Amino acid sequence: MPKQTFKTMCGGQALIEGIMMRGPKKQAVVVRKPDGELEIQEKELKFIKDRFPILGWPLIRGVVNFADSMYNGVTALMFSAEFFPEDGEEEEEPSRFESWLNDKLGSERATAFFTTLAVILGLCMSIGLFFLLPTLLGTAVTLLTDSMLARNLAESLLKILIFVTYLALCSRLGEMKRVFSYHGAEHKTIFCYEAGLPLTVENVRKQPRHHPRCGTSFLFMVIAISILVSTVVFAVWPVYHPFLRFLAHLAMLPLIVGVSYEINRWAGRHDGPITRIFIAPGLWLQNFTTFEPDDSMIEVGIKALELVLPEKQGEDAW
Repeated sequence: MPKQTFKTMCGGQALIEGIMMRGPKKQAVVVRKPDGELEIQEKELKFIKDRFPILGWPLIRGVVNFADSMYNGVTALMFSAEFFPEDGEEEEEPSRFESWLNDKLGSERATAFFTTLAVILGLCMSIGLFFLLPTLLGTAVTLLTDSMLARNLAESLLKILIFVTYLALCSRLGEMKRVFSYHGAEHKTIFCYEAGLPLTVENVRKQPRHHPRCGTSFLFMVIAISILVSTVVFAVWPVYHPFLRFLAHLAMLPLIVGVSYEINRWAGRHDGPITRIFIAPGLWLQNFTTFEPDDSMIEVGIKALELVLPEKQGEDAW
């Protein structure tokens, strides 16, 4: 494969039988329906930082982009799920609450409400699983020692163990395997484009499926930075009560996300021994979240990327 000389800001997300791609100005969702045809949804992107420049500042932009990615990701996932009802599932009449929301807010605002609710619930579940649970389980160390260092170490190991176990279990679910194969198609398509090769199935198939600027790598970076930050903070300001420790973790989370974003952004722009060390754990974890795609999946990735590429060459440079 030719050496990469270009890094694009285009990126995406795997969906149910589809891929969402985001470019500098457009977003496209491409889903392969049960009949084999492609369903395409396109929209122009509007960035809140254009209205409020302060939200584009370093550290702050990481939190903003993370929230925006979650919202758009859930929206795209819900769109792809519409074409694949569960076996035996019939289209249900909207509940009284859904009908009331549609009447009061309109269908678009009602959809936005449910999407926002899904994002909030997903965020709460993630915080509970990767922050609250390790904090509660880490209190078991206090039965053996009152060392704050031992408690910090126990919580850190638990965070990593829970995160890796969660990814490993997800990778073994039959339904997720196809989603993760589309994830591989997304990565391979981006690699092919960055290598300057024509976007064909043959060229894309030859590319690696592990990409350094992947969401999996970013999530690991969040876990790793949270371990470093909390270890330093609790060493200077010891907090023993599990609930207060959890609140402290929550208070530090925006800073952790902001720092993680900047490190991930820097590592994605540079090649060298230091950056390879930073991205190595995330690349390894992608063994759980990216599988080899088939040609039909690659076709979806190519179509999604072509729809968001800028008209002027180089406008999407990372």
